[in-house]
Amino acid sequence: MESNTTNRKQILVVDDELSILRLLTFILSADYDLVIKKSGIEAISWLEEGNDPNLIISDLMMPYFDGSTLIRNLKISGLYRDTPVILLSGAEDLEDKVKNMPFKIDSYLEKPFNPVILKSKIAQLIN
Repeated sequence: MESNTTNRKQILVVDDELSILRLLTFILSADYDLVIKKSGIEAISWLEEGNDPNLIISDLMMPYFDGSTLIRNLKISGLYRDTPVILLSGAEDLEDKVKNMPFKIDSYLEKPFNPVILKSKIAQLIN
């Protein structure tokens, strides 16, 4: 029986670390359609083309246009205000950073993260 890919949820993944992108692809590509972007600028450009993912997974710390700036711009725009966001970061004080953000973050995980927990969080947010 063939799987029907038209009903698959789409996740925008934004991270500058190739190893994380490979890991996320390995973990999630069987269940979701992934769009991979290596910077916040690439992600914004893709979204400005009219794309509307079901979820965004973003690294917090990236050069030039970090995850915080990306998510702030998306939430301010209004178009993506209700799009769930999961932040990934290696920052030791990630919980405090998330609490102090002036916009809603639906979930966050510290790197290295447990793939089972990530998949569970995704399922809670979009399935």
